[in-house]
Amino acid sequence: MPDRDHSPRTLSRVAMLPLALLAACASGLPAGSSGPLPIREGRFQPTGAYGNYLAGRFAASETDTVAAARFFERALDADPASPELLTRAFHAALADGRDAAPLARRVLQLQPTSMLATLVVAAAEAREGRFEPVEQRMRALPRQGAGQLLQPLMLAWALAGRGQWEPALATLRPLAEGARFRGAFALHAGLIADLAGRPAEAERWYGLAVAEGGASLRGVEIQASFAARQGRLEDARRLLAEIATGSDDIAMVEARLARELERRPVTSAADGMAEALLALGGALRQQEASEFALLLLRVALLLRPDFPAAKLMVADLLEGDRRYEAAAGVLARVRRDSPYAPAARVRLSVVLDRMDRTDAAIGELEALAADDPSRAEPLARLGDILRGRQRFAEAARAYDRAVERLGPPERRQWTLYYARGIALERSKDWPRAEADFLRALELSPDQPYVLNYLGYTWADQGRELARAKRMIERAVELRPHDGHIIDSLGWVLFRMGDYRGAVRWLERAVELVPRDPVINDHLGDAYWMVGRHTEAQFQWRRALSLSPEAEEIPKIEAKLRHGLVLPPASVAAGNTQGEAPATSR
Repeated sequence: MPDRDHSPRTLSRVAMLPLALLAACASGLPAGSSGPLPIREGRFQPTGAYGNYLAGRFAASETDTVAAARFFERALDADPASPELLTRAFHAALADGRDAAPLARRVLQLQPTSMLATLVVAAAEAREGRFEPVEQRMRALPRQGAGQLLQPLMLAWALAGRGQWEPALATLRPLAEGARFRGAFALHAGLIADLAGRPAEAERWYGLAVAEGGASLRGVEIQASFAARQGRLEDARRLLAEIATGSDDIAMVEARLARELERRPVTSAADGMAEALLALGGALRQQEASEFALLLLRVALLLRPDFPAAKLMVADLLEGDRRYEAAAGVLARVRRDSPYAPAARVRLSVVLDRMDRTDAAIGELEALAADDPSRAEPLARLGDILRGRQRFAEAARAYDRAVERLGPPERRQWTLYYARGIALERSKDWPRAEADFLRALELSPDQPYVLNYLGYTWADQGRELARAKRMIERAVELRPHDGHIIDSLGWVLFRMGDYRGAVRWLERAVELVPRDPVINDHLGDAYWMVGRHTEAQFQWRRALSLSPEAEEIPKIEAKLRHGLVLPPASVAAGNTQGEAPATSR
């Protein structure tokens, strides 16, 4: 069966955070509650250092950075000599995006090697143009853990801030030619050489960074800008066009970047330091070290307050922790003239929808679509939001408007045809839906979810069974542990009359997705057809207990009363085992 919640553009995140029993009781919240539960003034007012400390710990566990910063600040006011309260208050203030420099200076008096406190104080000094103390602080940072990458990068930029270009490059040169992180070191060596007015050297370093692979949008933006400023506009456009094939959001950013190719992405040493923190924050985010990544990105924004790439990553981390209001606030502060503004506005619309402010999300996307009538992406995301709200006919109309804006379809745009196909199928417009699924497969033939959706629907209709089986078998090859796709294979075998084969695959599907009512219902049908009637009734009862769609309930109840009654069936094309039954489902 198709996983109807699957969207080609949806970012699926699950934030599993521990809930302290003591804190839950203290705040009047039920133990076992899930999700961030913001602590409001007047609802919970702890007193003293210990009460505020417990409240801060609870707020931090719920990723409520506003409340955590407030409670730890109060706890520190009550016990200013406590090193632990000082450290927690500093971390909470930084995570919430507050001015953490005063607390950082106090932390350094007690912990001179604290990396985060050193970075925050150095950021304040760099913003003031005082790079001599920044250099001294960076030299003192340990090269352990994250410091292996961060310390040499930050030191090189501190030297660049003092105009010591050769020592700055000398700091990175052996590392860029070494074994670990050479791509990052080479990119920053290129940035420093570029800023120093050494284009030949910059080009060599950029070339080495490219050779290391793993291109990011930000890295491509830097290299495209350099190529354009060297008079190679076609090379610059090609670099951006290649990265734009990755996603709709990147395509929107690429379109804006292409209009201002000669703009320097990094114009100062402080910008370069922020760039280094962005790179490390992105790497930590990929390793699921989101808390430390957020802190580093907050420092990047101290160095460069209008840094849109950092704001987008901060918002993404906050959204991943379900701090939707905070994420929306960060996204709203991305300047409208930034190349990253369209991506920020699309992301903002998704966050607003998650906050159940769907009308505001729709308004944001409509405004973005009106601002640039040539772009299909805002309307495609509008369709996604409407489809997620099960407003399928409206979603299909939004996708229609998006398709009207397309030129010759590109491979990456298979997602738009797939999404419209789902909306049309759910709106009972199967002929158009079928055409969209086939179009999606023309653009990208090996997309398992498209193969599965179309193959399953054909099987459910009793049509094109041999072709549906081939498509679903290919989808299983591509996603061998996806229970919904495996269910589809079991179901097409059922429809072809291979009931024993259906049982084998449907049992596997139930193992993978045990709480899906459709899959349990399918397995019950297959059990019935091989004579395992008691097990079939068990599966049907289980399907009823799992909240099936309303229209399926009477069908399952009828099977429990009378068994599986098949109407007269016709022989299906390619069916070597007799009739292709059309169930009463």
